[in-house]
Amino acid sequence: MTRRFLFVLGSARLDGNTELLARRAAEQLPPDVEQEWIRLADHPLPDFLDIRHDGIVGAIQPTENDTIRQLLDATLAATDIVIASPVYWYSLSGLTKRYLDYWSDWLRVPGADFKATMAGRTLWGISALADKEPVVADPVAGTLNNSAAYMKMRFGGLLTGNGSAPGDVLKDTEALTRAKTYFTQEPPLARFPTP
Repeated sequence: MTRRFLFVLGSARLDGNTELLARRAAEQLPPDVEQEWIRLADHPLPDFLDIRHDGIVGAIQPTENDTIRQLLDATLAATDIVIASPVYWYSLSGLTKRYLDYWSDWLRVPGADFKATMAGRTLWGISALADKEPVVADPVAGTLNNSAAYMKMRFGGLLTGNGSAPGDVLKDTEALTRAKTYFTQEPPLARFPTP
């Protein structure tokens, strides 16, 4: 199967630091690797409504909303999903969190076999943060790791860079160096943390 990377851009800012870091990492991918880039701000999702326990069977129809269908199709087609979200208030951006919330719906889309399809694929994370201490991004890494573990996916970890003002991450030479080899690793299957 040809590798296909889906870059899910969760920043509200065009060409923000997280996107710049993601593009630097993507430059290192071999030319035969397909790439698709989706900016969530350009594809707004409606508020997520959790109807799992409402007794409604077959109510989830992503075909009724072009944005939901596009994101579902792109996600299912990807061998590697890169969540590129800045750290906002010590977590994922709201746009990114809403996209992941829809995974709950997609588990129940008839014929999608979402969880079975995603099993064994790889989830990656890229984040820019304004703090100099990377530990500030631990909640983002935890969310992505646990999401991957639930879906039985591999988790490539979280590539972080420092940046607040536009373009700041391009001054973070350590992050740019890590970006050069970020996608060369073979990540293990994600596991939930043990107490």
